[in-house]
Amino acid sequence: MTQVSYKHAGPQALLSAVAAMVAALRVGPPRLPRALLSAVAAMVAAVALSNYLVQFQINRWLTWGAFSYPVTFLVTDLVNRKFGPRPARIVVGIGFLAAAIVSLLIAPWRIAAASASAYLISQLLDIQIFNRLRQLSWWLPSLVSSTLGSLADTILFFAIAFAGTGLDWIALGAGDFSVKLACALLILVPFRVLMSRRDAAT
Repeated sequence: MTQVSYKHAGPQALLSAVAAMVAALRVGPPRLPRALLSAVAAMVAAVALSNYLVQFQINRWLTWGAFSYPVTFLVTDLVNRKFGPRPARIVVGIGFLAAAIVSLLIAPWRIAAASASAYLISQLLDIQIFNRLRQLSWWLPSLVSSTLGSLADTILFFAIAFAGTGLDWIALGAGDFSVKLACALLILVPFRVLMSRRDAAT
């Protein structure tokens, strides 16, 4: 396994940072319904973990972060399906602020900045596309929005984080997107299951 040549915090710092942020979200403002609070916690954990894992290359065209980041689109799409675009934007906004803080604690500033920019733009794009397609077959809004959101995220993140570092960031981005595309298909299974459970609970 190849490691990107940036100084970074270890996994213990990652766990401590995420735990502290989740604890703060549980007890402090803003006050959110439990379902949205859980979504924010999941979002922060997924982004922070991805920012740590993206520093480790599996090979010349893939990092471990490609496997964890698609969870953010699952969270956004579930909130959008259940509560609508406005609550989804709230979760994304809170997740953006919290994840930016956590990322600065566990990752180099350039990765944190790239992650924050790519995350916000791609998640808002995902919400917009999902909402436009929400009346179509259950799987189509999630698949299309996650795919296009992942494409935007990949281009923005790798260009900002790694351009000019000597890494082949285009190859890394291509590998990253191919995994995210596969994950967008696989995530349809938990999306359907969780969507059905939430619908049955209402």
